[in-house]
Amino acid sequence: MSKPEKILFSTDREIKNLKAGEKRYTAKDAMANGLFLDITTTGVKSWQYRYTLNGKQERLVLGRYPDLSLKDARQLRDESAHLVAKGISPKQNKNEATSVLFSDYGERYLNEVIRKERKNPYNMILCLNNDIYPMIGNIAIDQISIDDIRRVVWRKKDQGYDASANQVRGLLKRMFDYAMTLGLVPYNPVLAIPTRHIYKAVPRNRYLSTNEIRIYYTTLLNSRIYRPRKLGLLLSLLTLVRKSELLKAKWEYIDFDKRLWLIPETKADSSTGHSREMVVYMSTQVVEIFKELKTIAGNEPYVFVGRKTGTHISHNAFNTAQKSALALTDIPDFTVHDLRRTASTHLNEQGFHSDAIEACLNHTMKGVRGVYNKAKYEKERTEMLQKWSDYIFSVIYEPNLIFFNEVKQRKSS
Repeated sequence: MSKPEKILFSTDREIKNLKAGEKRYTAKDAMANGLFLDITTTGVKSWQYRYTLNGKQERLVLGRYPDLSLKDARQLRDESAHLVAKGISPKQNKNEATSVLFSDYGERYLNEVIRKERKNPYNMILCLNNDIYPMIGNIAIDQISIDDIRRVVWRKKDQGYDASANQVRGLLKRMFDYAMTLGLVPYNPVLAIPTRHIYKAVPRNRYLSTNEIRIYYTTLLNSRIYRPRKLGLLLSLLTLVRKSELLKAKWEYIDFDKRLWLIPETKADSSTGHSREMVVYMSTQVVEIFKELKTIAGNEPYVFVGRKTGTHISHNAFNTAQKSALALTDIPDFTVHDLRRTASTHLNEQGFHSDAIEACLNHTMKGVRGVYNKAKYEKERTEMLQKWSDYIFSVIYEPNLIFFNEVKQRKSS
């Protein structure tokens, strides 16, 4: 009796053309030794890697097609074949991973990868503790499905934070990449959820008009939002600093006599990956705001005090305050980061030196201009930021006399 004809494939199109038959059958990858597709009578296609170890044949189920693509299946086959060459059973290695909870693996990833690559892993730890562990922390890592990943990511999307959802997806993707390297999982389930379906970055050009500045800050300052949050959002507009730089501000870097605020570490430069220090030349109004915040903070090291002693406020604290105030107005949506763009736009429109504005934003400037940027524009930046504060206060002072009178009362008492 003749043997049944072997069914071979070498491309994704050929795999798609494999249809369910009356009986279950297998098709072999012509390009990767030992890689098969098992096709059931209902049309379900599963990847298998068949190999011989110590004289015994074993079969390792890699995952389902198309959740696991041909390219990824071949990569898993190569990784498994590498283990076989070392005398290690990929199947046994996979089974040993079932006792590893994702939260336990996450701590390993944190120590072996994140802490080595990032000087400050705060945001990553926050993402793990708030967005990932509560959803899948108690599931064995090799049991986490595409649906589990989708639940984690879509939770953030449903909350309206598409960019954050994409960041969660990115962290999970890197974590599963490393888990595959360690042999803890056979494939990366995150690959089945493309970034383009989660978040599409759109260049922003939103900034507040003078009237919007007046309405927004009048609403904010007269709201019941916690006073330091109000002052922080005002500082964001007056100083042009990033939100992360503001919430991590420390008193040890603020010199009231010289009217200087040093930010020793800012957002890393995208081209070099290195952070740059920054100096903010404080206007009279900014100095007074910081003095009030010092009275509120007491002996705490951070300007904006967190819930626990010695900590700063959370990453979303200013976002929450901003959204609460915005909800009380009819102003079109904007973010805290748009306050930087608002200041930059108005300062350019008012005719200030563009290089001095860029220096206040701490943007990298290339060539000779960038070399002399720091020292050359100190005078221009000092004068510009004072005039900017004067302008903003002329816009928002009169509607908020009660708020600013409270500042004076706090100073005198």
